[in-house]
Amino acid sequence: PLVSPQETLMGKYGEEAKRIYELQDQGGELLALRYDLTVPFARYLAMNKITNMKRYHVAKVYRRDNPATTRGRYREFYQCDFDIAGQFDPMIPDAECLKIVHEILSDLQLGDFLIKVNDRRVLHGVFAACGIPESKFLTTCSTVDKLDKMPWEEVKNEMIGEKGLSPEAADRIGEYVQLNGGLDLIERLLQDPKLSQNKLAKEGLGDMKLLFEYLTLFGITGKISFDLSLARGLDYYTGVIFEAVLLQQENSHVEESVSVGSVAGGGRYDGLVGMFDPKGRKVPCVGVSIGIERIFSILEQKVKAAGEKLRTTETQVLVATPQKHLLAARLKLISELWDAGIKAEMFYKKDPKLLKQLQYCEDTGIPFAAIVGEQELTDGVVKLRDVATRQEVRM
Repeated sequence: PLVSPQETLMGKYGEEAKRIYELQDQGGELLALRYDLTVPFARYLAMNKITNMKRYHVAKVYRRDNPATTRGRYREFYQCDFDIAGQFDPMIPDAECLKIVHEILSDLQLGDFLIKVNDRRVLHGVFAACGIPESKFLTTCSTVDKLDKMPWEEVKNEMIGEKGLSPEAADRIGEYVQLNGGLDLIERLLQDPKLSQNKLAKEGLGDMKLLFEYLTLFGITGKISFDLSLARGLDYYTGVIFEAVLLQQENSHVEESVSVGSVAGGGRYDGLVGMFDPKGRKVPCVGVSIGIERIFSILEQKVKAAGEKLRTTETQVLVATPQKHLLAARLKLISELWDAGIKAEMFYKKDPKLLKQLQYCEDTGIPFAAIVGEQELTDGVVKLRDVATRQEVRM
């Protein structure tokens, strides 16, 4: 459902909760608009006692954000979610979610991308090993998550100034959260004297190793990076977390690629369904969410940069007339085309000028114009014009 009781949504998103649209109390109910598709999905599983499900869902979500339309950031926007719910062996469904993201971003040809992967348990272990108290875990998480937008020095200052960590603790965290790599890094951290003492970190790293083995079999590790700075601000993640970012080649001779921003994110949320089940029955889940407007805005920029026309219609042919009093001929012809399953349009004017009709084809990218004038009607033909080349054939 689009609307949920406020308590359903509150307490699941950490510092993000301030962006939930709350609806005023009417008749004793405090309601809110959904912030994502994950929490309503978990609630649905619990209410219907479903313990096993694999689904995708494309729908609108709502966030009280400062819109930045050029970057594809809106208050009302579409997300596409893929989730796998059920008790399975570790990391097999997680690997499939990453495979889906890899496949979609490759097929859309948005350019170079990178999927960053981390695990909440590894972060937990790192924070514990660096002497961060449990109570500061989530706020430290949201600060670390800013490393993709801010340099380490600024993140460190926020940790010390706003979050009240000691400079020593912040430095210790810095040694870990600036690391990224693949299986080699996981192996190295498994040998790390501080982390190997921590049960959670060890579990998380063990699962990471398994995940990367499966991703190697799927043949997608080239685009995947185990990144210790990835924290994702939401409270409900319990294990593996991931985020896909698009990379922008600044210029060909610079190796360093910069990130355009996140187009997909997700992770494992094993405790969420249990929160909504009266008996607290848990259903392990893993899922990924793709931001549709974010992708649209990137595709639009690419089309603009290439100097191409952005087609907003699938119309194949415009039915046009060169003289007056030929509306009947247009209506008859367009009806035939529609009945044959051809996507056709015409002007909603009795006597439009031919030049205007052809100009419209050029502006909207309609490839053909089917022209019927008095001569064509007499001869029982239609003149088909290729708008781009201006070639005409009678048929």
